[in-house]
Amino acid sequence: MSDLLYLDHNATTPIDPAVRDAMLPWLENEFGNPSSVYSLGRRAAVALAKAREQVASLVGAQPSEIIFNSCGTEATNTAILSALAIDPDKRHIITSTVEHSATIKLCEYLATRGYEITWLPVGKDGLLDPDRLEAAITSETAVISLLWANNETGVIFPVEEIAAIAARKKVPLHLDAVQAAGKVPINLSELGVQYVSLSAHKLYAPKGVGALYVNRRARYTPLLRGSQEESKRGGTQNVASIVAFGKAAELAQAHLLASAERIGSLRDRFEKTILTTIDGVRRNGTDEPRLPNTSNLTFAGIEAETALLLFDKEGLCCSAGSACSSGSINPSHVLTAMGVTREEARASLRFSLGRTTTNNGIDHALEIINRTVAKLRAEQPAGGSPVHIKS
Repeated sequence: MSDLLYLDHNATTPIDPAVRDAMLPWLENEFGNPSSVYSLGRRAAVALAKAREQVASLVGAQPSEIIFNSCGTEATNTAILSALAIDPDKRHIITSTVEHSATIKLCEYLATRGYEITWLPVGKDGLLDPDRLEAAITSETAVISLLWANNETGVIFPVEEIAAIAARKKVPLHLDAVQAAGKVPINLSELGVQYVSLSAHKLYAPKGVGALYVNRRARYTPLLRGSQEESKRGGTQNVASIVAFGKAAELAQAHLLASAERIGSLRDRFEKTILTTIDGVRRNGTDEPRLPNTSNLTFAGIEAETALLLFDKEGLCCSAGSACSSGSINPSHVLTAMGVTREEARASLRFSLGRTTTNNGIDHALEIINRTVAKLRAEQPAGGSPVHIKS
């Protein structure tokens, strides 16, 4: 990655060398099935137990509350469908208009099956009003599913207030913490939430492995039935990737505060420089509370997709929204839900920093962005319709 300016860590992260080294033995000689009784399998089972402890420690949970699976999307689907299966007479789900596609697509499908979905709005700052949430809860509410931190803007929802409301109303709560884990402190033992989704590839581990936290006091039914994961998730475990997940969680916990401070300082310098040196730029979402690595900006007079192609030629990687919606001709649903016009949303870019981001890298990225924005604005057709940013 020496020549790559990678500012898309919310999409995925490179594998940390220490994570790779921890993973490799389980791809080579240590290939045993953790359900086997002989020593090769027993060693794999021990490795899974250690990884479970490491992931649990990162989020302040008990190891028995961590169920390994394939990804954050599976975790989210499992949590919501589990809550519905446990109380099938309740047909009401509460979520928000700015959720990840894992939640949105499932809720849209469930709506076709007769479920009532309440889509909570957010303000121009991207924040959710807890009072609206409380007012939306009825005796028919089966589950509340909300993001901990938004993947596009980095805006952090008031999860403590949300959890308190859900507990008071006795409604199961699922939080999607895929973007939050490893970036902000999480202590699930104090929060009182029932389900939390996690994903390894946002933590410098491989894609294709995730976890669902299920509170030991919560009722739960599996999505995939089988004997593995204490019968909570069927399917032979992906041992090598789970070991990598555990190591990544250990590293994230050890360096969380220092990393957040360093990356946050870089993000703030990056954002301030753009806002003060390039005209017609606005940040999308509140300044705080926000993930320390994320900056979503609207650049008047450009097309984000064109900018991305020009950035790519110079080795700069960022995005025009969620990686799960790349290639979509539609503007970001997150930004439009915040009141950003479709035209403004198409002129918006998400930059997400990480461990690989350096001061020199930020300086180089700023040069490329400044030059590219000027080029795109200069090439705008005469009489064209520039994007006017609303105050």
